[in-house]
Amino acid sequence: KSVMIELPPLPYAQDALAPHISKETLSFHYGKHHKGYVDKANGMLEGSDLATLDLVPLIRKVAGDASRKGLFNNAAQIWNHDFYWHSMSPGGGGKPTGALADKIASDFGSFEAFTKTFKEAGAGQFGSGYCWLVLGPDGKLKVYGTANAETPIADTRDTPILTTDVWEHTYYLDYQNRRPDYLDAFLENLVNWEFAAANFEKANLQTA
Repeated sequence: KSVMIELPPLPYAQDALAPHISKETLSFHYGKHHKGYVDKANGMLEGSDLATLDLVPLIRKVAGDASRKGLFNNAAQIWNHDFYWHSMSPGGGGKPTGALADKIASDFGSFEAFTKTFKEAGAGQFGSGYCWLVLGPDGKLKVYGTANAETPIADTRDTPILTTDVWEHTYYLDYQNRRPDYLDAFLENLVNWEFAAANFEKANLQTA
């Protein structure tokens, strides 16, 4: 029986991130873009031997296969978007606490150094993509950008802790071409540090 991919629900109402991300942006981004990836992926999976795979095994199976690039792009974008929605929360932002805060301070030097690194990677990502905070196999946190639909989940090396989407449709209605202003708003008012801390804790348990 084929699983077929469902559109995961948003973790909050479409106006919950306003004024930092408007209801108009969120309804387009989730209702058109995210839903579009689900519809396209399901269209490609119809009748395929891959249709029974869950999303992450599917992404890993087709990653690097040039003949299945379209399927990879759509499947990866479904996962990336869901992870991005959960990386934000109404009344988010500020600083992390606990083990993740300590780890950020030790691996980046300070929380301020982390935010500078994250903003530079996000603003410097050429074209479309994402900016990630991940835990590497060496047990160190790092920040990097990925292009288009590329995602750390495509292999098992880096564990995603947090992401922000820097595709233009993410911020254009609210910030026009001012991506750095969107990144400021993301870090100051939107980051879901509880989600990031839970991902960090889970990653630590897996490597312990």
